[in-house]
This record gives sequence, structure tokens and C-alpha cells, in this order.
Amino acid sequence: MIIAIDGPAASGKGTLAKRLAEHLGFACLDTGLLYRAVGRDVRSRGFRLDDTWAAVAAARGLDPVSLTDPGLRGTVAGDAASIVARIPEVRAALLAYQRDFARQPPGAVLDGRDIGTVVCPEADVKIFVTASPEVRARRRFSEFQAFGMDVAYETVLADILTRDARDAGRPNAPMVVATDAMLLDTSNLSIEAAFDAAVGLIKRKIGQPGR
Repeated sequence: MIIAIDGPAASGKGTLAKRLAEHLGFACLDTGLLYRAVGRDVRSRGFRLDDTWAAVAAARGLDPVSLTDPGLRGTVAGDAASIVARIPEVRAALLAYQRDFARQPPGAVLDGRDIGTVVCPEADVKIFVTASPEVRARRRFSEFQAFGMDVAYETVLADILTRDARDAGRPNAPMVVATDAMLLDTSNLSIEAAFDAAVGLIKRKIGQPGR
């Protein structure tokens, strides 16, 4: 079984994907980390993020072990990912890896921005997780505060809006809701409530009663 979890930054899709994978005994892949790692590697080699040759070389030579790098979770890495993800050749280079991951038994949960539309359009379950920009900015702001990072909420909100526009406006594999995806707005939901709601959506989709 393949479960596709898509949505914008800080919507809660990553946390939800992990919880679902643990609950179901499936493998889990945060596909955004792939692009963050590519951006990291391009920068570390001294190239511009929009350098197609450098970005494609980084994508083709990506070491999956390096995805555990804690530096990939920061804002800088996220912004870099949004830039390299606009390069069609980079997306093509990473596509096979994502699809191979999705096919492993007994199942896999993948989260990103184009899982249900491009990477795994045949996914058994597609959930598009969203939340208002203000809520997502507050969540990200709280994360930064927890790590002792000095950043203004207004700056975080502006970054969220910029990222949304970039992800939705890219010509190749833009962030859009798949026509057969189920929407899950987490604006007013706790992590546990969002998880329960997602499990309910999955049960409904595959025809199983209850939880």
C-alpha cells in the first residue's frame, strides 16, 4: 500500500506521516529531505543553487545516509530545497528513488508536495494536509524559539508565504491538490486529533470500518 501525504510547509504533514507509518508498520520517507540534501550539497561545493549542472550532479550522487543530517531541518535548508526543486532535471533524478521506496512491502508513507500528483499518482490513499499560513507560521516560530533562535514571527510568516508561492508556482510538478486527494485541515487540530482524523480518512478510503 502507498499512502501519499502532501501539503505546504509547517502544515503538520511530516509529523503525521511518521505517526501513520509507525501505526501501520510501513516505511516512511520525507521527500523534502531529498531536496534539502541536494541544496546542502550544492552549496557545500561552492555552486549557486540555481546551477542546473551542479544541482543535478548532487541529486544523482545523493547519499541516503546523509538524510539524517540535523542541519537539513532548518530554514536555510528549506529555502534551498525550494530553489533546487524548481529544476526539472533534479526532480527527474530523484523520482526513481522515491518510486522505488514507495513500492517496498508491506507499504510506505511518503510526504512532500507532489507525491499524489507526480511521484505516486497511483497511491492507494492521498491526503492533502493544510493549515492557514498564520497557524503554520506560529508553529514554525515556536520551533525556532524552542531551539533558541532569535527570529520575528512576521519574518517567519513572510517566509511561509514566499515558500508557498514558490512551490505552487513552479512550472514543473507544482504543489497542487490531487483530484482524488482527501483534504485535512489541521489549523485547529492537535497532533493526536490530526492523527485520528487521518486514520479515519484512510479507513474510509480502503473500506474498513472504525479505527
